[in-house]
Amino acid sequence: MRCRARSSSNARAAVAKIARASGPGARALISRALRRRDASALVAAWRYETSSTKIAAGALPVKLLVAPGASAEAIARQLQALGLVRHPLVFRLLARQRGVSLQLKAGEYALSGPLSLQGILDALARGDVVRRDVTVPEGRNIDEIAALVVAEGLDLAAFLDVARDPLPVRDLDPVATSLEGYLFPDTYDLPQSPEASRVLVRRMLERFRAVIGPHRERIAERGLSVRQVVTLASIVELETARVGERPRIAAVFWNRLDKGMPLQTDPSIIYALKQAGRWDGNIRKRDLEIDSPYNTYRRRGLPPGPLGSPGKDAILAVLEPASTRELYFVSRNDGSHEFSETLAAHN
Repeated sequence: MRCRARSSSNARAAVAKIARASGPGARALISRALRRRDASALVAAWRYETSSTKIAAGALPVKLLVAPGASAEAIARQLQALGLVRHPLVFRLLARQRGVSLQLKAGEYALSGPLSLQGILDALARGDVVRRDVTVPEGRNIDEIAALVVAEGLDLAAFLDVARDPLPVRDLDPVATSLEGYLFPDTYDLPQSPEASRVLVRRMLERFRAVIGPHRERIAERGLSVRQVVTLASIVELETARVGERPRIAAVFWNRLDKGMPLQTDPSIIYALKQAGRWDGNIRKRDLEIDSPYNTYRRRGLPPGPLGSPGKDAILAVLEPASTRELYFVSRNDGSHEFSETLAAHN
């Protein structure tokens, strides 16, 4: 009898120690648990969960999908269903002890061994979610970028929600109505989480600022706006994939603007047709008459805004155009172009 009493006393002392270490609210959890089991069982559960390896070295990764706003209790039950935790209460107590109960991140996890319960908890607190590369090529507009990121598992509505909000670039472009043109093309390493779209857009804008930043003073000295530079760069980007031709094509457009000539650039017609839901992959003669502010055959000057996201080479071509008087260019159907100064030579 004396030995059993000592054992019970030791177990309750151990439970009290767990409660103190686990912080505010732990006593209520433990009190409810003790209605269903004795103190010795709770101590045994704690020791088992906190000392055993949950995922062995070399084992296949265990996939865990944590929903936005999921509580520590809900996550503990998920871990129990996956066979990683026998006693969800211990996971909750350990989360309290480490002060991360409200810091467990949503997203897709691939938990790899060797991993203990503490290791699992740390991974959730850090947000070590699955990451993947998303590549956005030059020249894509917002809708085209959206299609790319959705194919990589991002949420369409979440991406469009942030991509159509111009507030982050208002200091660069006070009249922007979206982030069109400012989502810098590159390859981005993204977390597979509900915040992936915001992370992607934030990083794309950071890259754009890193590229345009060193040239802000020069742009202002020329009496230009960032919007004008990006708009023309988006046209240059779409007119040729040959980096070496871009300064020359930029020069043609600057020369036409200086002379008050319409730009007559097909990418602007394609953009207008896409906006109207009429783009089928071909430009017809009647399409050159489309009633759109982006129709550079009917309207002089630059279109209202960028047609897509230009890369660094296209932006630099606009800022450093070739020294030439050429006003025309035509495709050679091999990716290169023939340039000329007069309409007669062009024809």
